Amino acid sequence: MIPRCQSRRVLLPMAFAVLAAGLSFRNAAAAFPAVGHPCPSVRISDAWGRTIDLSSFGGRPLLVVYEDSGSSGQNRTLKEELSNLAAGDGYRERVALVPVADVTAYDYWPIRGFVRDAIRGESRKLTISIFCDWDGRFREELGLQRGVSNIVLYGRNGRVLLSHAGAMPESTRRELVERLKAELASAH
Repeated sequence: MIPRCQSRRVLLPMAFAVLAAGLSFRNAAAAFPAVGHPCPSVRISDAWGRTIDLSSFGGRPLLVVYEDSGSSGQNRTLKEELSNLAAGDGYRERVALVPVADVTAYDYWPIRGFVRDAIRGESRKLTISIFCDWDGRFREELGLQRGVSNIVLYGRNGRVLLSHAGAMPESTRRELVERLKAELASAH
């Protein structure tokens, strides 16, 4: 039996070690999506309250675009390229696009209602549902970075093909579009 004063010296460092190990495991689990990692089963709702689960898109390429109001312009060129691509060859039906707005800064009354209405208007204009991350859970589950544009492309097999945070350089934009086209070509 360890004397009481010695047990504290032994148990406290051990408790801190266990706590640190648990925290580092959580951070590792929420690391930025690496190539080859599977798409998690995570739910997100749009501005009307309709919910989807990311893992439900198996068999189709899935493109997640996660941004807040300050980072929405960082990858404008990519979004324009994707919009042009979606205009032809049935891409819009064959690719699952999940745009997610980081609205954690607006999750309080009455601002939440105004933001929800603005997102509904933008969704109508773009003719695509924009999903809302009100509490940051979606960002945490995917391991995305706050305050920058996050782009994650999952292949038809449900694994990450490409991920990027921040403004995407031209070479990475080309790579994303080529990987997307290759995924669609392999579906035939």
